Amino acid sequence: MAANWTHGNAGEDTGDTRGWLLGHFIDPAEGVRSSKDVEVKWGVHPAGDKRPEWTSDDQRTTLLLLVQGNFRLDLTEGSFNLTKQGDYVLWGPGIDHSWEAIDETVIITVRWPSAPAA
Repeated sequence: MAANWTHGNAGEDTGDTRGWLLGHFIDPAEGVRSSKDVEVKWGVHPAGDKRPEWTSDDQRTTLLLLVQGNFRLDLTEGSFNLTKQGDYVLWGPGIDHSWEAIDETVIITVRWPSAPAA
């Protein structure tokens, strides 16, 4: 049986999952990190890193929270620059996005429910 608790370092524990700490895609053998309810990502992006393609009809809710850096988020509803620690954008189902790290950036992403993208 997998453990119902864990501890560690988000930067160290997410190297094999592209920054994702929690979610449906985490091996259930990892215990409590495997979740169908929520996904959490510790995103470390060098300056110029970007997602040039747009998501397509994503049906989840997403919170993007700036830890440090300068990050541009493009939504079908407009573009937003997150520049001050604690800046965030929250969007619901049906809004697509892409992004670019303007400077070296650390972002926390929380997305729910945890399900494969459309």
